[in-house]
Amino acid sequence: MKTYCFKLYKSEHNVKLHKQISAAGLTYNHCLSLHNRYYKLFGKFLNQNKLKKHLTKLKKLPKFGYLLEYGSQAVQDVAERINRAFELFFSNFKRKVRCSPPKFKKVRRYRSFTLKQAGWKLDEDSHILTINGQNYKYFQSRRISGKVKTVTVKRDSLGDIYVYIVTDAKKIEVETRTGKSVGFDFGLKKFLTASDGKDVTSPLFFAKNSKALAQASRELSRKSKGSNNRRRARLKLARLHKKAANQRHDFHFKLARRLCVEYDTICIEDLNVKAMQRLYGKKISDLAFSDFVRILKYEASKFGTLIVEVGRFFASSQLCHCCGEKNLQVKNLKVRQWTCPKCGAEHDRDRNAAINILREGLGQRPLQETP
Repeated sequence: MKTYCFKLYKSEHNVKLHKQISAAGLTYNHCLSLHNRYYKLFGKFLNQNKLKKHLTKLKKLPKFGYLLEYGSQAVQDVAERINRAFELFFSNFKRKVRCSPPKFKKVRRYRSFTLKQAGWKLDEDSHILTINGQNYKYFQSRRISGKVKTVTVKRDSLGDIYVYIVTDAKKIEVETRTGKSVGFDFGLKKFLTASDGKDVTSPLFFAKNSKALAQASRELSRKSKGSNNRRRARLKLARLHKKAANQRHDFHFKLARRLCVEYDTICIEDLNVKAMQRLYGKKISDLAFSDFVRILKYEASKFGTLIVEVGRFFASSQLCHCCGEKNLQVKNLKVRQWTCPKCGAEHDRDRNAAINILREGLGQRPLQETP
């Protein structure tokens, strides 16, 4: 499956899409209240097929006229969303994973609805997408390949409308490659420390825009709640946040593509990002290691590059890559340079970790001298 994202042109007709998304939000909250009420009465999980039949009956009542605004399949998809959310909650609860059940959402903050076989029509030649009988023009950045399965209409915090088109694109045939292998150690000062010396530094887009973000936040806090000035200040702040996110997203994609072209096998470490966020806060969010790994795996699938993740409990920084001696003093993160007490080799902490990650990922343990 492949997903295409296109932005709609700004038009007065977009108000209709905003109303339809808000109607989907009303449907979501109503379905969630039915789930909660059914569980209190019977102590059981509400079947989604029963819920869909109930929603079909509600369409005949004037009070629930919003169910007719955005298509029958989109209404059924909202019921399926809640069903998936409750299934995930109960499965996590059984595995004793800390979680919370689905919650009610503010209608103005509800984001999207999904159309399946009906309710849309696509004309690629004229860049027009028809949704529920209304034509909308979109920015076509690329041609769509494959059969369209679903069309999702989504709005962001700025009020812009995007369409996400999911297709069953044909699998790309990747030829056999004989490239190089590399190990990467994630860090705070350097985004990626490579085993072969080709390090990558992160531009830290949030930090670069921090002054403008702080000023915009102060301007927003001074505005009166409910005023137009506050609405404009909120949009200004949202644009700055979106700019930083887009810059980071673009950097991750370009870097992932370059690495997949250059290397045949990439070994990385499996990080506990949530724990790192508690220690280092905004910088971890600015680096966005998890997003980069997800993008790297996606690009690797197109180029035939193998991504190997080394376990998070592997002592990559403490092992000497020359003799395999383990130095427990390196546990302290302040130690950036250290000398092996056994063979006397001098190591840079991150470079040594990258080499050990590469060897562990390839199944090659450090050579240890026999006693």
